[in-house]
Amino acid sequence: MRQAVARVISPYVRRLRLAAELRELRELAGVSAQDLAKTSGVYRQMISKLENAHVSPSQDDVQRLLEVLGVEGDKWTQIVQITAEAASHGWWESSGIGERQARFANLEAGAEVIREYQQNLVPGLLQTEEFISTRLANSELPLPSDAEASGVLKGRLGRQRMLHRPKGPAYEVILDEVVLRRRSVPSQIFQNQIERIVKLADEDEQVTVRVLPVDAEIPGYNIPECSFSIYNYPDSGDPVVVALEAVTTDLVLTDPAQTAQFEMVYTGLVSAALSVERSREMLMRTAETLSSH
Repeated sequence: MRQAVARVISPYVRRLRLAAELRELRELAGVSAQDLAKTSGVYRQMISKLENAHVSPSQDDVQRLLEVLGVEGDKWTQIVQITAEAASHGWWESSGIGERQARFANLEAGAEVIREYQQNLVPGLLQTEEFISTRLANSELPLPSDAEASGVLKGRLGRQRMLHRPKGPAYEVILDEVVLRRRSVPSQIFQNQIERIVKLADEDEQVTVRVLPVDAEIPGYNIPECSFSIYNYPDSGDPVVVALEAVTTDLVLTDPAQTAQFEMVYTGLVSAALSVERSREMLMRTAETLSSH
């Protein structure tokens, strides 16, 4: 008998879901947050934090709110389950990985589909250990105060293991041609990195890699101004999440009006990018060119 694969969730996304559920239940009941605090005994500040996904929830607080709001039956069971998942912990909370990378690992954990457009650098989910170590050793930028080189490497490799787990997410990535042309590590390491991308795409049917040529004409000329990732989750009640990673800070978007724009841009990039087959050919040509350096 085959062993069932445990369902993986993103506590961060479940916190977002819980926040939306609690806010909607309170508004449907016609109760202000201040009045709910008085009748439930849960502090007004805590209700605000729960409704804005700013805190890991406690079952006691949430169940007291549900009782005052008159939530029962299947809905009560659903909210209690979401609360338990929102309060859970993941492997990414180990020391040294850094809060920023932990956030991305959290988002990736329970995703069903991850779509990424990378403008300048090989995505973390595709980087080889050699690529990561070389960049860490040569970078003049300081690591965040809560991160260390060994932890960053451990975190990046851990995220990759989660991606390739049984029943892991589908991963679709569009690499801007600049990623292949701009040297981000020494030639031999870069060659090995590109060959590794081709190998992953060949062997893992869940991984799809496309290249966006620099001379591509994007529909509507909707040229993205930055790299971004889009996360979709199996529970239709969970939000679509868009994450943008910058030099010092990250931005996570969940507003449907905003995430829909990124989905539209990504669709345009797919249509402008090379086919999977032609993308593979370009990757291999780049690797061959690097071998002569």
